[in-house]
Parts: sequence; C-alpha cells; structure tokens
Amino acid sequence: MPHKSSTGNKVTVVLGAQWGDEGKGKVVDLLATESDLVCRCQGGNNAGHTVVVEGKEYDFHLLPSGIINPKSICVIGNGVVIHLPGLFEEAENNEKKGLKGWEKRLIVSDRAHLVFDFHQVVDGIQETQRQATEGKIIGTTKKGIGPTYASKASRTGLRVCDLLGDFKEFSTKFKNLVKQYQSMYSSLTVDTESQLKKLKEYGERLRPMVRDGVYYMYEALHGPPKKILVEGANAALLDIDFGTYPFVTSSNCTVGGACTGLGIPPLNIGEVYGVSKAYTTRVGIGAFPTEQLNVTGELLQTRGHEVGVTTGRKRRCGWLDLVILRYAHMINGFTAIALTKLDILDVLDEIKVGVAYKINGKRIPHFPADMELLHKVEVEYETFPGWKSDTSAARKWNNLPQKAQNYIRFVENHIGVPIKWVGVGKSRECMIQMF
Repeated sequence: MPHKSSTGNKVTVVLGAQWGDEGKGKVVDLLATESDLVCRCQGGNNAGHTVVVEGKEYDFHLLPSGIINPKSICVIGNGVVIHLPGLFEEAENNEKKGLKGWEKRLIVSDRAHLVFDFHQVVDGIQETQRQATEGKIIGTTKKGIGPTYASKASRTGLRVCDLLGDFKEFSTKFKNLVKQYQSMYSSLTVDTESQLKKLKEYGERLRPMVRDGVYYMYEALHGPPKKILVEGANAALLDIDFGTYPFVTSSNCTVGGACTGLGIPPLNIGEVYGVSKAYTTRVGIGAFPTEQLNVTGELLQTRGHEVGVTTGRKRRCGWLDLVILRYAHMINGFTAIALTKLDILDVLDEIKVGVAYKINGKRIPHFPADMELLHKVEVEYETFPGWKSDTSAARKWNNLPQKAQNYIRFVENHIGVPIKWVGVGKSRECMIQMF
C-alpha cells in the first residue's frame, strides 16, 4: 500500500435544509468570526444573506458574508456565476454601511462564468413566456442565473479568464453569444459596444482579485492549518437535481456543489451543517405540503417578517416538515443542524410538525420526485403544546422553556442529527450553542 499523506485541512460547509431563507447568513457569520477563508461555491446574486453586526444590517448577494470579518479572505469559486455590475454595486452599498478593505480580501476564480445584462433580460422574457404558455412562472429572481447556467451547460458561456485574456477574442465571443440569444428572443436588444466598454472596465477592476481557483484552494487545503468555511446559497429543496423540479434554482446547492464549485476533494469535507427554521417557508410557487393558508400561516409570515431579501416577495409559511429535513440529510449527510427563528413560535397555543406524507391514507416511503404527486400528499402531524413565553432573551439551553426543549429534542431525534444551535433572534448573540 502506498503511504497515505495527510488529507490536509477540512472545510466546514453550511447548507440550507429547506427552500432557502433559513438563516444561513447568521450561522456563517457566527463561524466566519474564526474562519481564515470563507467561500461561495454556487449560485449568483440571486442569493440573499442578511447579517446583523453591531446593529448594522448588511445584505449580501454575491459576496460571501464572511467579508465583514476583516481577518478572513473570501473566495468566489468557479461554480458561482458572477454579474460584475452587481458585484461592484453590492460592495459599494455595503461600504456605505462600513464595510472596509473588501478588495484586498476577495479572491475570484478565473473559471467562474459571467452573467451579462442580457442574461438578466432573457430571464425576464422567459418568465413572461412561461406565464403566457403554461400560465405559471418558476418565480426566478430575474438575475440571469438560469440563462447563465444554460450558457455554461451549452458551452457558449464566457468566463472570468476569457474577460481577462485577449479582449478582441472576448469581444467576438460576446457578440456571437448575443446573436445566439437574439435569434431565440426577437425582442432582445443589446447595445453591444457600450456593454463591451463597461465589461472591459469591470475586468480591469477585477483583475487584481482573480486567481486560479484550483491552485488557490489546493494551497489553502495543504498549507498551514486553516479554518475554511463554505457558505452554500439557496437550499436542498431548490437543488437542480434533488429539489422540487422545475421550481428550483439552476445549480447544486447540496454538499456536492462544494466540491465541484471550488475544486475540493470529498476527502477534505469536514463538518456539514444544515440550517433549518423552526417552521417552513417558501418563496414563489411550487408544492409545499405543510403550508398553512390560514391565520397560523399569516402569523408566521408577520411575526417572522417573511419577505425575500432579493425579491421583496412575501414568503409562504407553514409547519416544520421533517420529511423534507430527513430527505435533505440523506443527500447532505449533516453532522449537525442549526434550528433558527424558534422565537417566532413563542405565541402559539399548539405547534405541529409534519412527520410523514400519505397518499390515499397510506404512508409513502420516499420524498416524491414527481411534483404532481407532491401536490397530492396529505401530511401526518405530531402536535405539541406551545410554550407561550418569550424565548428571545434565552442565551443558554437551560433558559428555554421545557416545552420548547421537548420540541427541539423531538426534531433532533426524528431526523437523527444533533441540533448544535438554536436561534431566538436576529443578532449574533441570539444563537444558543448547545455543544
């Protein structure tokens, strides 16, 4: 047997376990305070992570939310799709709130694909067409993410390395890509010359931050001990392969995306933390078995301020669905879970938890791939008495009411994954660490 060298540093991955908006930003922020490297591996500025630090609220879409920690370096991996105007605008907005020195701490993979303005326009046109032909939309953020991943898969996309290479070559490829889209969408107009002029300027601003991501990550993994954090965007049920297709995003937002989106071997994946709310929310359309279209749903929506960070859309709300969490765990292999927004349930008389799906009164053994089927399932619930007291001041497990502890333990036992954090509020201090 050849001698097995040390595997190098392990990375910690934080992933959404539901349909997004679980409070990943908060968990990442907590871990980023002691991380040397914080990386994004997929998605684009369709993601929205809100982090509250010292009373200031920062909104991140493309920048890893670790960027507010002056001690960490942030990496935008090859699996991320980058809209350059969006990136610089986001940085400027956060600079106004006090973000400093981000350019010195941001590394961008030269293999990342570029989102162009016309991709965003096409995203909007496609949604309009879906509405017209099928009477329903996917509910994208219209940030051009789907069209960019489509360009990537059809091998006509352009990457950061193309933009920073021979600009004449890039211009030709860009014009061809525009023509390709214009042949599909007759209403699409693009001012190619002005776009290219802007892209050239953005490219030069970006140049000092660009690295070969594969070598960069390899060095980080095999150099001196480092704490490396991977921040997933979107969530398991929005994964292009495993989510509620077609109402999903266009990338893999499960654990495999960390490997392919950064060039990290599976051997280097360490802790995998799933983030789940103490209830369930979903933005846009698609099946949602535990949705409550009643006063409970409204209460969760208003108490939880359930409005999308990127879109401003009201989120649909319902009870915690453990079928979904178990399914997310099968795919991701969570080593621990963060349960957020427990305090939103403080006022309820009783709290329900979905434990199984039934069709014609019979439990089904799998999470259905077919959306028609998912629309038809009825949910089997466990009911818990509410604790009817304010948990927002709790800072330790013992501060939580017994009934809240019972709820948490039930969730933990049912999924078979320890709950490491319980969130009871917006700021950093409101995450109760259990072990």
